[in-house]
Amino acid sequence: MDHDAFRPGSFFAGRQEDMVRKFIKGMDLSSMWELEKCGAKYYDHGAEKNILKIMKDYDVDTIRLRLWNDPYSEEGVSYGAGENSLEHVIWMGQQVTEAGMGVLLNFHYSDFWADPGKQIKPKAWAHMGVKELEQAVYDYTVDSLKKILEAGVRVTMIQVGNELTNGLLWPEGRLPNYDNVAAFVNAGIRACRSVDPSIPLMIHLDNGGNHELYLDWFDHYMERGEDFEYIGLSYYPFWHGSLQDLAANMNDISVRYNKDLIVAEVSMGYTMEDYKEYENLEDHERKGYATRRELVEKLDYPMTVRGQMDFTGDFLKVLEEVPENHGCGFFWWEPAWIPVPGSGWATPASLEYMKDPGPCGNEWANQALFDYDGNVLPTLELIRDYKNGK
Repeated sequence: MDHDAFRPGSFFAGRQEDMVRKFIKGMDLSSMWELEKCGAKYYDHGAEKNILKIMKDYDVDTIRLRLWNDPYSEEGVSYGAGENSLEHVIWMGQQVTEAGMGVLLNFHYSDFWADPGKQIKPKAWAHMGVKELEQAVYDYTVDSLKKILEAGVRVTMIQVGNELTNGLLWPEGRLPNYDNVAAFVNAGIRACRSVDPSIPLMIHLDNGGNHELYLDWFDHYMERGEDFEYIGLSYYPFWHGSLQDLAANMNDISVRYNKDLIVAEVSMGYTMEDYKEYENLEDHERKGYATRRELVEKLDYPMTVRGQMDFTGDFLKVLEEVPENHGCGFFWWEPAWIPVPGSGWATPASLEYMKDPGPCGNEWANQALFDYDGNVLPTLELIRDYKNGK
């Protein structure tokens, strides 16, 4: 398979001075399989359409899909939140490929969510030490990637770990144990290179407005780590500072490390209207949106349809202005996660796995690019019409 023929970020043919880099317009649709199972429907100006058809029509070129090792309890009960097993990632990846888009494959190296607050070892790796974990990462990555590629999925980028701000595979890989963190990430990188060395790789942290965090993490990693192509950042304006903070961080690290940058997760809300009636859950069963009012009050943009558009336009300008064309694109996080009954961020089984008190429910619906009824919001039109000179 000629991956480069479809790879966002690859250079087009032509004289060296005329070559331009494609700006990636990406979406994380990791819950797509579950949303379809739960009956989610999407509409483009009143016409019902497949979610991937809508994305393609709005100039999206890459879909990000997270992969969890074993997102089921020992009794086989689903952890929910997209149920991102290898089987379902392959199914979604095939749909994305058939729709003419590439896949950013996002290894979490956990059975469920991996982020700065939790990096739980997969159940099958729970009693492994450092060397065993290193080998397990390598073997699992090789096996999974081979199966995904052999199934015909067009993988155009791979993310080795998810929001590695505080490490991965805790406690062995928890910072400040930089040696172990690098060993585990290196194992994933070597595994990907052994399967297909042409696929570009990303290392991803959260808190994109925190410059000191990025310097500390990557200064340590660069002394120990395998090479990679992209630094990925998460940036949520209600958690991670202002757009000025994001710009200052990206402008510096792009030059300091000579790396291309992708905002691997971004979103902005369009409403603070509740969606309880859509979820069909009692109050004690639903967590409610992540954008608490005390956070929203501090934002530079109102949580309105217009505010979402204004934020997105300014965010795209920040990316465009990263020095030396290093700002290479973005992925809106779960833009299609509308509040349909049965699709939430966790289940009782996954709460037990995480030792989280819950409750469950949808936390993200008011940050989607569709309204609660599944209608396209104007921000998608802004993304479609955005032209970048790279």
